[in-house]
Amino acid sequence: MAAILLTPPEAEPLSVADAKVYLRVETDDDDVLIASLIAAARSHVEAMGRCALLRQGWRLVLDGWPPDGRIKPKLSPLSAITAARVYDDAGTAHAVDPENFVLDVAQNVIAVRPCVMPQPGRAAAGIEIDVVAGFGDAGGDVPQALMQALRMLVAHWYDNRGLIAIGATIAVMPPSVNALIASHRVLSL
Repeated sequence: MAAILLTPPEAEPLSVADAKVYLRVETDDDDVLIASLIAAARSHVEAMGRCALLRQGWRLVLDGWPPDGRIKPKLSPLSAITAARVYDDAGTAHAVDPENFVLDVAQNVIAVRPCVMPQPGRAAAGIEIDVVAGFGDAGGDVPQALMQALRMLVAHWYDNRGLIAIGATIAVMPPSVNALIASHRVLSL
């Protein structure tokens, strides 16, 4: 199952001003750099944790309905299903009412009864489901462990942004960042 970002978050969970306080930076000289580090760190935390920190729109693409009727996206937390389509053999999309799906937010599963759903007419990418994922609209909605991982990653990248000389030791990501992300990671079984 593929997941395609449709609508990115409207803002970053960590402001440049808050990041500068954490970094103990008092000038505005590095604001653009810090903003880009925040965006990169959010993207990294989301990829490692398989979660959306802030509310964003995604499209799930499936070849067919799962036999057990349980769609298990590797993206969390899911909060809504906004649209769904099934493609026929001519490549024409047919809308499916989102009310036909049950969103189990506790297990991060979309339940569907495949026997009552129209079957896709093409073998690949025959089903599209548009969902909303994310903890909320602001940094305060994001779990504190993930916010701390974000701050630590920004600080690590900010402190290690220089060029690596030949033969120099490469600064690896602090294990504590991975531990904080792992506490919220969606596992694939």
